[in-house]
Amino acid sequence: MLSYLQFYEETFGPLRLFQFISVRAIIAGITAMLIGFFIGPRLIRFLQDFGARQAFRDKDEVGDLAELHKAKEKTPTMGGLLIFFSVVVSTILCAEPNIYVVAALVTYSLLTIVGFTDDYLKISKKNSKGLSGRYKLLGQLLSTGVLLFMILGPLSEVLTGLNEGAIGSADKMRELWVPFFKDPIYIGMPILLVFLFFLITLTGSSNAINLTDGLDGLAIGCTVTVALTYGIMAYASGNYIISEYLKISWIPGSGELTILCAALLGGSLSFLWYNAHPAEMFMGDTGSLAIGGLVGAIALMVHQPLTLIIVGGIFVMEAGSVILQVASFKSRGKRIFLMSPIHHHFELKGWKETKVVIRFWILSLLFALVGLATLKLR
Repeated sequence: MLSYLQFYEETFGPLRLFQFISVRAIIAGITAMLIGFFIGPRLIRFLQDFGARQAFRDKDEVGDLAELHKAKEKTPTMGGLLIFFSVVVSTILCAEPNIYVVAALVTYSLLTIVGFTDDYLKISKKNSKGLSGRYKLLGQLLSTGVLLFMILGPLSEVLTGLNEGAIGSADKMRELWVPFFKDPIYIGMPILLVFLFFLITLTGSSNAINLTDGLDGLAIGCTVTVALTYGIMAYASGNYIISEYLKISWIPGSGELTILCAALLGGSLSFLWYNAHPAEMFMGDTGSLAIGGLVGAIALMVHQPLTLIIVGGIFVMEAGSVILQVASFKSRGKRIFLMSPIHHHFELKGWKETKVVIRFWILSLLFALVGLATLKLR
């Protein structure tokens, strides 16, 4: 919306600044942060009154971890709503509604509904089960299908009309950029396999951030570095000069995703204010499932899904620890870690929660820097 103010620069010269993505991204980030700070205390009170408390597993299931997290039993969940409203409102205000922005927001909204349903069932049933894995996967399948249809289907031509530069090209989306390799790999495969690749990326990212969200500030702090990194990547891929210099895919219109990433960054920082130890609220699946899907969608649209493995290294570690733990226990009857995801392993080894979180934040920043380096080191 703000981008349209540039057409009135003859009336007031400084309005021309709204044509620049960088200016609108800064405004989006600040706006999202202010919205988060405004609704944060109100949302906490509402969730407390509503009885939206996180359901924890008992000592029979998690052993000593139950004692470590006992003080968190009264902390409200569903805090992902703060991030959702901050991101959506500031993005609509600051970004041009092209195919990429619309597709990302629709995907984010669908997964927020899935996560909210899961949290609501946990609260109403007063247990940690929530929505069954089957229905979660169904929601992720639907979100992937909608994303793919919007980018590659006939609807992309309609939404492209909202922004002259945005192109939803099937050929473009079949370019796969591999970190540290100079040229992309063209994936000449049927649409069904493209859908499968999208699904793996979306569900993998969504579930990985969901698994990471187990300590105060851990998942959202790592989200900050990922959002910042993909904001830079989106800006580079949407700028012809920069993309040509870096030898990456030029995707006209994708630069507007920079604004969405800036909004996610601002919303995440405001949520971190309330989620820092000791947390005043948790994001729940309302936040973690949806943010993971949003990050995966952005990675796909800027042709950097494999780079997400590096940039989101902490999320990969968390998901990988669960996979290894389950595989080891089923095949050998032995556990590799004291408990998975891996952040609980370090807790049970005696690390303070804040030490685990801060050290994982440091690693997340290092992973982000390596991910950015892949743009030039080829």
